[in-house]
Order: sequence, then structure tokens, then C-alpha cells
Amino acid sequence: MSDDRIKKLGEIARQTRKKQGLTQEQLAAATGVGVRFIRELERGKESCHIGKALLVVSMLGIDVVVDGETL
Repeated sequence: MSDDRIKKLGEIARQTRKKQGLTQEQLAAATGVGVRFIRELERGKESCHIGKALLVVSMLGIDVVVDGETL
């Protein structure tokens, strides 16, 4: 993924989390990841693990579509 797409995914996750009234701590607890991971994901840090990122955005109700297929 390019830097822009990673940052965009992080922005979408952050905006959606806030719209749902969740703190980073609450989202981390709900998805079983650390708060640090949520912060790095929202900042668009490139080293985020894709599996964990997909778990978090899925919990937020965000669909990730690649080549027409939802992950």
C-alpha cells in the first residue's frame, strides 16, 4: 500500500471511531489490540499489521474492497 492509502485508511478509521463515540482505549479493548496499535493505525504508520488493521476497521463497520472483493 502506498503512504497515501495507508494514511487515508487511518483517517477513515479515526473519523468513524469518533462518529461512533468510541475512545481509542474502548476500540482497542473491543478488538483485542493495544491502544498503541490504534494510535499507529490512525496516524497511518506503515508498519501496522494488515490483519490487525482489518480487524479494527471491520469492528467499526468499514468494508475494505480490493479488486472488487470485500476483505
